[in-house]
Amino acid sequence: MLKLYNSLYRKKEEFKPLNPPFVGVYVCGPTVYGDSHLGHAKSYISFDVLIRYLRFLNFRVRYVQNITDVGHLTDNADQGEDKIQKQARLEKIEPMEMVENYIRSYFEDMDALDVLRPDISPRASGHITEQIELVKKLLEKGYAYGTHRGNVYFSVLSFPDYGKLSGRKIDELFSGVRVDAKSDKRDIRDFALWKNAEEEHLMKWNSPWGWGYPGWHLECSAMSNRYLGETIDIHGGGLENIFPHHESEIAQSESVNKKQFARFWMHNNMVTVDGRKMGKSLGNFITLKEIFQKYDPLVVRLYVLRSHYRSPLDFSDDGLLSARSGLERLQSFRSRLGETETDFEISPSTEMSACIEEMRNIFFTAMDDDLNTPGALAAIFDFVRKCNTVLDKIDSKDDKAAASRVLDELAGEILGLNLSGAGSEKHDILDIFRILSSVREVLRKNRLFEEADEMRRQLEESGCLVKDQPDGK
Repeated sequence: MLKLYNSLYRKKEEFKPLNPPFVGVYVCGPTVYGDSHLGHAKSYISFDVLIRYLRFLNFRVRYVQNITDVGHLTDNADQGEDKIQKQARLEKIEPMEMVENYIRSYFEDMDALDVLRPDISPRASGHITEQIELVKKLLEKGYAYGTHRGNVYFSVLSFPDYGKLSGRKIDELFSGVRVDAKSDKRDIRDFALWKNAEEEHLMKWNSPWGWGYPGWHLECSAMSNRYLGETIDIHGGGLENIFPHHESEIAQSESVNKKQFARFWMHNNMVTVDGRKMGKSLGNFITLKEIFQKYDPLVVRLYVLRSHYRSPLDFSDDGLLSARSGLERLQSFRSRLGETETDFEISPSTEMSACIEEMRNIFFTAMDDDLNTPGALAAIFDFVRKCNTVLDKIDSKDDKAAASRVLDELAGEILGLNLSGAGSEKHDILDIFRILSSVREVLRKNRLFEEADEMRRQLEESGCLVKDQPDGK
C-alpha cells in the first residue's frame, strides 16, 4: 500500500487516484534562463522515481512538467524584471532563442541522469490563450479586478482558503507592509494575473487589457487544467514553491472550478551549500555540466537518491565520492552476474531465493513509505553483500540469473540506476579520462608542455573538456 506525504494535510496518506488506473501528475518545471544545477537534479530525480514507481504499480500515468519561458519575475512575485528577458539581454540574444538553448541543455542533463521525459512539456508562452481565458473567468466571477494601467490582479480576500497549503493566515500575510505608492493593487496581498508591458518590453501579447504578459502563477493553473482536468491527482514541486506559487495556483483554480485543485501535494526539499539553499539567484550553484566533467551522471543520481526527497541535501565532494564508491560496488556486482537471458526458467538455490525475498520485502516496504529511497538503497546494498557470499560458495548460473533479474528490476526500472551495458561502459571511459588527465598534469609539472597540449587536444576530440586552473592544476 503506497503512502505519500501530502503537504496539504501535513501527513502521510494512502494514495488512491481519482479515476484509477489513470493518474494525472503535474510538476513545476524549470525556468529556462541558465543551465541546470544540482538543485534541479534533486527535484526531477525525485519525481522521476515517483513516476517510475507508479508505473511499476501498473498505474497509467500522464506526467506533465511545464517549461516556464515567460512571466517569472526576478523577485518571484509581481516586481522586478522577467528573468528570461533579463538574461537574454545579458547574452545579447533574442529571448526565445535563448530559451531554445536552455531547454536543449536542460533535457540533455536530464537524459544523462536517466530522468524519463515527461509525457507533455507545455510552455507558458505556448498557452497564452488559455491563460487569458482563465483571467476572463476570474474577472467574471468577481475574484479578480483590472486597473487603469492594464494590470489584472487576483483579490486574495475573495478566496477565504488562501493560505491552506502553506499554513499562513490571510490576515498575517505581509503584516505591517503598506502598498507601494506606485502600485495599483487594492491590497498588498493580491497577486498579478496579467501585467501591462511597457513599449520596450520584448515578451508581450495582446489581450483584452492591452499588451502585456501573464503572471507567473497563472501558467500552471491553465496548463494543468488543459492536460489533466479540473482536479489532478498529484501536484509536485520544490519546497520553496509552496508560497506564494502553489498557494496562488490553488486560489485561481478552485475559484473558477469550485473543485479541489490537487488531491496530493508533494514537495522536495532543497540542495544546500554550507547550509544555504543552492540557487542561481544566490550565485552559489554548480551546474550539472560542471559536475558531469568530474563524476558519472549515475553517481549524481545515486547521490540524490541517498537522501529522502523531503530531506535537504548538502552539497559536498565527499558525498559525491562516497556515491561513486557505492556505484562502483553495485556495478562490480552486476558485472559479476553477467548478461542474462530473460526467456528461460531458472531455479535459484534456497539461499539465493531467501536473499531475494528478504530484499524485495525491505525494498517495497521502504518505497511504499513515501518513496523512502535511502531505505530502498540500503536493501539493495545489503542484498549485494549477501549475494556475494552465496556466489562465493557456489558459482551458480541460475543464482546469477535470479539476482540480475531482481537487481535490474528494482535498481534499474524503479530507481533508474542502469548498472549494466552502456552505463558500466561509460563509467569505464570516465575512469580512463581521469587517468589520462592525471598523466597530463605530470607532463605539465615536468614542463613537457608540447606533449601536454597534444594530450589535451586528443582528450577534447574524444569529448572530454579540459580546463587548466589559475593555480596550474
